[in-house]
Amino acid sequence: MRTIIAQLLNDEAGFIISAELVLVATIGVLALTVGLSEVAFNINQELEDVGSAIGNINQSFSYNGTSGNKGQSSGSKYADQRDAGDCDCDIVCSVAPTGEGN
Repeated sequence: MRTIIAQLLNDEAGFIISAELVLVATIGVLALTVGLSEVAFNINQELEDVGSAIGNINQSFSYNGTSGNKGQSSGSKYADQRDAGDCDCDIVCSVAPTGEGN
């Protein structure tokens, strides 16, 4: 029994493989983090484009007045004015990034 335990303690055949696995896993996690950061940035850009497109929909309407046999209706009109959030590229970073200690 002591010889089996001694052989297991002295066996280093799997050490190189596990070290390589840790290195490959670390590189994979770093690449995944950078990739997901880019995906998040591009999704935000596309959602901003969708929001700008929805904000640019023409919401104005009007109808003319009608008149007929002893009755009449006056017309109505509504024109959508541009709001502060209706322009493209609303989400911008105009401040330089700073560290957490500043």
